[in-house]
Amino acid sequence: MTDRATRLDAFLDRAGWGMATRAPLAADASRRSYIRLTKPDGARAVVMDAPPDAGEDVRPFVAMARHMRGLGLSVPEIRAEDVADGFLLLEDLGDDLLARHVAAHPGDEPALYAAAAAALAPLQDAPPPDIVADYAPLMPELAALAIDWYAPEAAAHRSDLVAAMADALDALTGAPVLVHRDYHAENLLWLPERHGVARIGMLDFQDAMRGPAAYDLASLVHDPRRPVSGAARDAGIAAYADATGAGDLSGALATSSAQRALRILGVFARLCLRDGKLRYLDFIMPTWAVLARDLEHPTLARLRRVVAHLPAPDAARLDALRANAGTCAGRDRVSP
Repeated sequence: MTDRATRLDAFLDRAGWGMATRAPLAADASRRSYIRLTKPDGARAVVMDAPPDAGEDVRPFVAMARHMRGLGLSVPEIRAEDVADGFLLLEDLGDDLLARHVAAHPGDEPALYAAAAAALAPLQDAPPPDIVADYAPLMPELAALAIDWYAPEAAAHRSDLVAAMADALDALTGAPVLVHRDYHAENLLWLPERHGVARIGMLDFQDAMRGPAAYDLASLVHDPRRPVSGAARDAGIAAYADATGAGDLSGALATSSAQRALRILGVFARLCLRDGKLRYLDFIMPTWAVLARDLEHPTLARLRRVVAHLPAPDAARLDALRANAGTCAGRDRVSP
């Protein structure tokens, strides 16, 4: 038994869950892992294993969970914690992810997207906790991940992309709000037995920061991981506008979505090339389609001209990424 496994056993024994059966849950893009625990009486919980020696830190998750629960939002209750060793015992909110629910019940999609969009209002209305940093200053440089990892042959246009993205973001109005930063149907759960905004369970919120108000809505309704119907997209935008009093959102949505698409093009390529995670290649072509649609907005004309220097994904490019999976371990970008 490894030292890590021994520490996990000790943590679960202290928390009163040592005799529970264990079933691994799907991993995410980080080095965290999750295990579902079931006691003989049927009680369930989830343990998060976030190894500090792999760069993981559970303190942001703990702080954000307590802040969000205080707003009446459904996030997992923390039932036991060992911050030093990186273990958390969490409430089990179930398996009914919005993406999974919609796949089984497509007629529910507009209502679920409306509920998820409306749940952003309390998150944004309250002052962000002091612990969260500002995302806006980082966003132009993060957009350039698309060149660093996806299209290194366009490196000569990197500074132009950063500048164009900064101009587009500077044109946004409104004070920064707390943004989840990964608000999409794979990180949201449907909890119909609860009421109001609490019907949406929220996961993977530990990287929340202060940023543009439209960012999480863009992440939800312009999601490259799954096709969002026009009805669901419209329902989400309308519910968000109704809950927040926002006016015309088209420019802010396009800008936030374009930045996010550029960033995750690079992230998906990096997860393949650096970490050997091939499944993220499946999202590159849909992400490009989202980006192309965003760039049709007239406020993004300058950014559109720069992005024209990046090659669109095709089978040959994806095959090349796949062939080089895991070959860039330890690097911060691909050399042109």
